[in-house]
Amino acid sequence: MENINNKPFWKFLIVWIGQLISTIGGGLTAFSLGVFVYQKTHTATSFALITLFSFLPSILLRPLGGVFADRFDRRLMMVIGDVGSASGLVFILFMMMTGNVELWHIYLGVTLSSLFIAIQSPAYKASVTDFLSEEQFAKASGLIQLSSSSQYLISPVIAGILLSITDIKTVLIIDISTFLIAILAVLVIKKTLKPSPINPQKTSSLLHSLKEGWEAITTKPGVLPLIGIISIITFFVGFLQTLLGPMILAFSDAKTLGTLQSISATGMLVSSLYIGLFSKTEKMVNILVTGLGFGGLFFALIGLTTHIFFITSAGFLFFCTLPFINTSADVLIRKNIDNEKQGRAWGLIGVISQLGYIISYSLAGFLADQVFNPLFMPGGLLASTLGNILGTGQCRGIGFIFILSGSFVVLIAAITIRIKSIRVLANTN
Repeated sequence: MENINNKPFWKFLIVWIGQLISTIGGGLTAFSLGVFVYQKTHTATSFALITLFSFLPSILLRPLGGVFADRFDRRLMMVIGDVGSASGLVFILFMMMTGNVELWHIYLGVTLSSLFIAIQSPAYKASVTDFLSEEQFAKASGLIQLSSSSQYLISPVIAGILLSITDIKTVLIIDISTFLIAILAVLVIKKTLKPSPINPQKTSSLLHSLKEGWEAITTKPGVLPLIGIISIITFFVGFLQTLLGPMILAFSDAKTLGTLQSISATGMLVSSLYIGLFSKTEKMVNILVTGLGFGGLFFALIGLTTHIFFITSAGFLFFCTLPFINTSADVLIRKNIDNEKQGRAWGLIGVISQLGYIISYSLAGFLADQVFNPLFMPGGLLASTLGNILGTGQCRGIGFIFILSGSFVVLIAAITIRIKSIRVLANTN
């Protein structure tokens, strides 16, 4: 008879491996579709819209997905989510096979996939409590973080190589296959586990849950301002996520872009390992402000030149700062919210803190194509002044957007340290 306090880790590990493979596949598609639409249109707007449509539905519907994860069998929700996500890619692949693919077909396909990710992701994260005992949570959390980061660490370089030797249809077929692996892993484990009992306390209405979450983050002064600052930061970082690809592709190729993104993302891995081994939960406000300050500086440096080695180095250093920013903000918020309200609070925090992404994803393409890039084209308003420093031509306006964004992040760091309610959060026991 299985000891409930010593659940076998291999069951979770099988599901995790399936999700890891699927996440890598998803990263391949995200990168490749962005390159595909940019090479088709040569506009930053088309590239940015891919990011927006693959992100917006899953974020807005995340609270609903969380309710489903608490009310229904989580493994079944994972299967439904994976099948639905794969269907969006199958639609895109079918349109490409017929030779009639249009941009709106791609946008529709990634939107459909994103809708079902909103169901799959909360169920996957919540299922840890079904598979494991409390003593195993930390290990599982580390593996989930590693899996999530694989789409930035591994997928871009693989996708860049694949696109240099094959086409986008092959990448889509690979990604669809990874969904099938993830589904199979869940189905194998589902046969060995009983459905999770429904907790009556978790069946309250979505509106009531959101209200309790809102009360949790507004009760303690300083929590909401900190969440607001993180949302502002995501606004500026969103420009980097959507416009780095068009900037690099303007003077290089997909293989170089993939290698650059993967090397830069290793900065997150290095810092995360350091934090896990040596970091303490002290002076979190100072760590947050320092991370923001250096992060803004390195962000600005990414836009300074078209030298690949310089951009990669600045990108690596920028990504090194992100775990320090995320960890310090996480600790400051978590220690100031009652434990019994953590789930509802974090569901709402996840939406509010990422509103900045939604806004920047919506604006990035327009600002790049219609405002900033024309300023640096030959004869443009800034071509004879700042153009002498940053260079002129296609997408140098994006570099200027990065410089401005990084400068604003540095300014936010200077403002944050002066907000008394945020400094007080660190002193809460």
